[in-house]
Amino acid sequence: MEVFEEQRPRLLGLAYRLLGSAAEAEDLVQETFLRWSRAGRVDVPAAWLTKVITNLCLNQLASARRRRESYAGPWLPEPVLTGDGVLGPLETAEQRESVSLGLLVLLERLSPAERAVFVICAVSASGRRRPR
Repeated sequence: MEVFEEQRPRLLGLAYRLLGSAAEAEDLVQETFLRWSRAGRVDVPAAWLTKVITNLCLNQLASARRRRESYAGPWLPEPVLTGDGVLGPLETAEQRESVSLGLLVLLERLSPAERAVFVICAVSASGRRRPR
């Protein structure tokens, strides 16, 4: 239980970036928890949980396509408020918004599998410590 709770924010962020919906991401994190609770011994919990949440997201995206759900507009994640929304001294709101929108447009052009790879790599890279 503790291991999962430590990983929950990362899993939620990963699912949100793949699906673009906070509600759907939360549902799949809960499904991941259910699978975690039924799983036996797992050697590398973070890797196992990442694989499960990624597969659930890809299945969700494929299912939406099979049902031929049409979206009102282009795929863009719904906004989620973050705790660290403070702008840095060299950053303006326009710059942040421009970069965010550009990244979302690029992510929209990727297939679900390509998007999953990009998001996993980005999350992994952001978690690494940079040498001083």
